[in-house]
Amino acid sequence: MKDAVDSIPAEQSADQDSFANRKLIRPTLNRSEHNHNSHGHNHAPVERRDRDRDRDRDRDRSPAPAKKTAPTEQTNAENFYYQKQMQSKTPMVIVLRDGEEVHGYIEWYDKNCIKLNRAGSANLMIYKPAIKYMFKEGEGERK
Repeated sequence: MKDAVDSIPAEQSADQDSFANRKLIRPTLNRSEHNHNSHGHNHAPVERRDRDRDRDRDRDRSPAPAKKTAPTEQTNAENFYYQKQMQSKTPMVIVLRDGEEVHGYIEWYDKNCIKLNRAGSANLMIYKPAIKYMFKEGEGERK
């Protein structure tokens, strides 16, 4: 029985010796060593590993993406709308915060108010904060 136990380690040691002679891990070479020691061997895995490491290092060093700037406070959409209605003298309905409707066309406007020209009535200067909403006359008539 002792002979059987001794024979198994002998076989394993023979396998381990042949296995130990194999080079399983390829050492990483410095770029200068790599260029001088290339004797026709295929070094693609080392080069790929170096390239991946360099790319990861560059990615870590890259500056953070620039923050988006806030949109401008003034889009000029309101100005464009007023200009269009003034040029065509579009009849408008201005609904005030208290629910009153005023009819006329916009003669001029500035940052704080609009001047509404009315036929047969006095012209009005309306402060913008007093306006609930406005629409073109005829668009509000839905049946």
